[in-house]
Amino acid sequence: MKRLLTILALFGALSFAVTPATAQDKPGDKPAATAPATAAAAPGATATPAPAPTPNKGDVAWMLTSTALVLMMSIPGLALFYGGMVRAKNMLSVLMQVFVTFSLIVVLWCIYGYSLAFTEGNAYFGGLDRLFLGGTFDAVKGDFAMAATFSKATPIPELVFVAFQATFAAITCCLIVGAFAERVKFSAVLIFMVLWFTFSYTSVAHMVWFWMGPDAYTTAKVVDEMNGKAGLLWQWGALDFAGGTVVHINAGIAGLVGAYLVGKRVGLGKESMTPHNLPMTMIGAALLWMGWFGFNAGSALEANSSAALAFMNTFLATACAVLAWTFGEWLFKGKPSMLGAASGAVAGLVAITPAAGNVGIPGAFVIGTAAGLVCLWAVNQLKGWLGADDSLDVFGVHAVGGALGALLTGVFNSQSLGGPGLVTDWVTGKVGSNPILDQVWIQAQAVGVTIVVSGVVALVAFKIADLIVGLRVTEEEEREGLDVNSHGETAYHT
Repeated sequence: MKRLLTILALFGALSFAVTPATAQDKPGDKPAATAPATAAAAPGATATPAPAPTPNKGDVAWMLTSTALVLMMSIPGLALFYGGMVRAKNMLSVLMQVFVTFSLIVVLWCIYGYSLAFTEGNAYFGGLDRLFLGGTFDAVKGDFAMAATFSKATPIPELVFVAFQATFAAITCCLIVGAFAERVKFSAVLIFMVLWFTFSYTSVAHMVWFWMGPDAYTTAKVVDEMNGKAGLLWQWGALDFAGGTVVHINAGIAGLVGAYLVGKRVGLGKESMTPHNLPMTMIGAALLWMGWFGFNAGSALEANSSAALAFMNTFLATACAVLAWTFGEWLFKGKPSMLGAASGAVAGLVAITPAAGNVGIPGAFVIGTAAGLVCLWAVNQLKGWLGADDSLDVFGVHAVGGALGALLTGVFNSQSLGGPGLVTDWVTGKVGSNPILDQVWIQAQAVGVTIVVSGVVALVAFKIADLIVGLRVTEEEEREGLDVNSHGETAYHT
């Protein structure tokens, strides 16, 4: 309870105090960069620095490939997935919102977002020493800063990590637009994205993923000090391999808030609002599935067995979710739909994200199957109970699926259930398992904190956008379509 009160107090005031980071290199997926070891020297002798570890070309190649795969998830994957589900008159508006939002967040990430998320600051935000990516590359010396991975003395160039995490930040913001598609002002979307990215995404990413890296844990004497410099949820022991909290719950809650504040589409429940191009949606879902291997397996930061486990779990859980949603829909609605199968794939991808490298094969079977059924219920039953017009089911798939995956990660991480366990001692690299109920409770607290932070920031950000430009287009513009009225063009010519 004290932990939640701490978060509520911080974000209730919307304070934004960050402290400068120390002159230490940056994180790798969440870890701080490695530092060269110094050999012990005899009295009076000059210390001889040990050679700094160099990046493995295979790791670098894998991370560059993974970054490109995540880019493909957003553009074109998510754009086509969302675009096919709206009406033809709003096709280009959704493509524009995804395309421009992605570009906007990449720029903001390189200006200040990366620094706030992945440098040493406090438990909630990082510092400012990587503004405009300063310090990542010395043009005079030709030196590149290194970032750590999850293995000691195994760095990658920090710029590779910056690019990889930029795609995560950008796609998270793009996911939100599906909740209020077909009636929101383009200018309001951009204002909201700047505010929400700054105060919610960077904060949750820092709290969940920032730590000082394995090389900082040199002896038992420094463990408490290093842990104290990590993000809040990392300190608590929350497990999130690739973004169940940071990406999916974060985006899903913001989307739900937006759906409430923007209001329902004109004619909802009275006029047909069926997807205009399901083949396009299926293509988008297939691109998402393919790109998600970079999203999940890339989060291992190395081309190693952890990446292989995450790859296989992503493959298996998604297939299980497709089958679960398809047969569930067939049972309860009488016919299996293409839209349902595509939605099931995304639900499975979402749910396995926090678990990808944190559970074993048994966990992938259960998480994927559960995601297909639970998210099917969420978009058909829970959505009606909430009363929000979440156009493309961002909350029902991403928030619900992300929360389900985060909680089940706490169950199936246990080695007794086929999971890989977790590192219990970063000095020696010892691996073990927490009691299942204890880990599930930690996961639940991480889910709760993410909901509070995202919800509060989204509410304020939408209100500010509303005050500046207004959130919604006029009824006449909405009926005619956002493509013509917001962008002066149409997707199709008859």
